This record gives sequence, structure tokens and C-alpha cells, in this order.
Amino acid sequence: MFYLSHQKSLNNLLILKIMIKTNQAYKTIGEVAKILELKSNKKGVLPTHTIRFWEKQFKQIKPKILNSNRRYYDESNVNLLKKIKFLLKDQGMTINGVKKILNSDNSLELDEIANNSIKADNLKRKLLNISKIVKQIKNTK
Repeated sequence: MFYLSHQKSLNNLLILKIMIKTNQAYKTIGEVAKILELKSNKKGVLPTHTIRFWEKQFKQIKPKILNSNRRYYDESNVNLLKKIKFLLKDQGMTINGVKKILNSDNSLELDEIANNSIKADNLKRKLLNISKIVKQIKNTK
């Protein structure tokens, strides 16, 4: 009796270990869509087609494709997809613009891109500062 209950406990622990993935573990395309918080359609289906489209557009994304075309993404691919989503969706860049950034030698990290970008709410303030500087320059002549 003790052996059976102990065996069940070990099986339950093994199942839990399998279910809990570490950051280094490969992720399925559905898990990556959840991580990226891609908006699902009305039926509640995750938009994995977006990730597959990005794979075709950006040669840097290289998932492991195993048994019957199932895609598995490692941590570096997930981080690259996060960067692509940020640039396309949050910064409003075009696919060609993102390709130029990813192909450049000095590829920026996500934090650097966010700090160097001009968001719409800051644009008015920056333009006002520029106009003040131009007025000061005109007054000094």
C-alpha cells in the first residue's frame, strides 16, 4: 500500500516537472503567441499565423522544426520575436525598417530602442523645445 501511494506521488511530481517549463526550454508556437501577447481573434484562437509570417520576413528567426512541421522556439528566438513585435506594433515601424535594424551591425537592445524613440506624447514637447532654441538663435544674431 505504501509503495503504491509513493509511486503515485513520484508520478505526480514527474508530471508537474514536465508541465513547468523553464525559460531555457523550447516553446511551441502557441506558447510564444501567449508570451508575445498577440491578440487572439473573435473565436479565441491564438494568431500563430503572425509568427509564421514574421519567420518568412525575418531570416534571423530560426525555430527548430521537428516531427510533422511542429515549430519549437528557444529563448533567443523568443527575444528576437519580442523585439520585432515591439518595433512593428509599439513603435509603428515598417517591416523594411525592422529588417534594416536587425541587419545592422550595431543592433539595439529593446531598452535602448525604447529610450531612443520619439513617442507621440513626447513629440509636441520636443518640438516646442526645438522652436524655443531656434528663437534664441534668431535673437542672438
